[in-house]
Amino acid sequence: MNNERDGAGNAAMAIGAEPTAGHATDRPKAAGPGKQNKQPRLAMADAPPAMKSPMAAPARMQKRHWGLFASFFLLVLAPLLAVIFYLFVIAEDRYASTAGFSVRSQENSGANELLGGLAQLAGGSTASDGDILYEYIRSQELVAEVDAELNLKEHFGSHWPKDWAFALWPEPTLEQLTWYWQRVVGISYDSGSGLIEIQATAYDPEMAQAMTGLIVDLSQIRINALNEQARADAMRYARIDLEESLERLKVAREALIQFRTRTRIVDPETDIQGRMGVMNNLQQQLAEALIDLDLLRGSLGENDPRITTGQKRIDVIRERINLERNSFASSDATDTGGIGEDYPSLISEYERLSVDREFAEETYRAALTALEVARAEATRQSRYLATYIKPTRAESSQYPQSFILTGLAALFLLLSWAILALVYYSIRDRR
Repeated sequence: MNNERDGAGNAAMAIGAEPTAGHATDRPKAAGPGKQNKQPRLAMADAPPAMKSPMAAPARMQKRHWGLFASFFLLVLAPLLAVIFYLFVIAEDRYASTAGFSVRSQENSGANELLGGLAQLAGGSTASDGDILYEYIRSQELVAEVDAELNLKEHFGSHWPKDWAFALWPEPTLEQLTWYWQRVVGISYDSGSGLIEIQATAYDPEMAQAMTGLIVDLSQIRINALNEQARADAMRYARIDLEESLERLKVAREALIQFRTRTRIVDPETDIQGRMGVMNNLQQQLAEALIDLDLLRGSLGENDPRITTGQKRIDVIRERINLERNSFASSDATDTGGIGEDYPSLISEYERLSVDREFAEETYRAALTALEVARAEATRQSRYLATYIKPTRAESSQYPQSFILTGLAALFLLLSWAILALVYYSIRDRR
């Protein structure tokens, strides 16, 4: 019991009681009423050093920290070291060759060049020569021709399986070779200006230069083929139009000849003018006969034979005038035509045939002119390949771009590891 009291006294002293000089367990007397305790308690800061709370323990590596470092080594450092070793030790050097060209025409309108960008924005319905060449360079047809000429399979498969990431595997199909072609040949095409730039890579500079040179040559051959096809189409269409217009002209002239043979009238307009002349002459003779008859009646009697003769002459002239007038609308045979058709119908038919013939003649002349224009345009507007960068020959290897690929690999691996670590700790903290 005494020991317990001593322990309690010591605890009280540690909390803040001030020991007296006489005895360690004595407590200060209680102050009387109205008096204050003038002995302040000791603060915790004034306590002896042995009585303070202990500090936090030093940081130590936990198991999860070692796991994080191990994952960093396995997911970032080890793959990055493998990439560096492959790029700088195993991967074979490749050389690049560049060529640039554009499709030009002998006749380029300034307005078309100024509005070319607007036409591209508006969206043309026909593809340009640059678009055709861009797709042609990426096609199986060109890959097959280049492979037949330069033996791409043997060249790019010579380093397999050592350089397995960049070399071509053995015995690839044409589709696989076309896919690999996209890796070793880059195409840059500006649809606004029509400039095409190609870059080919190979294991030696001569092969790379041969590839770009052959691409340029094959592109020129394709442009020539397009020229020949355009010329042939333009001339063929112009000749077809000319043949159709010539046949139409023949039919129109034949119909007019048959009309003249049937009616025995060369030109109804001339014929009607002659008939009108006869009518005018008869009208003039009738007027003269009437005047002469009036004069005879004024000086002679009614029974005079000259008056009777004058009257008969007038009757004959009038009858002839009536016959001439009736012949314009009569279908009976006449002395001048014997055609058996009414004259207005003949005039209408002749005018229709004349219009058909004139239209056929104008169409024939237009088709003949169009043929000449098509021939001239086909000669003047021929397209050709303008090479502004001749195939270059590399003096040093540029590929594989080891430093750039190393940096990209490091960035990708680090981001992947950081995301996986964050996901792991997020799931771990939620448990």
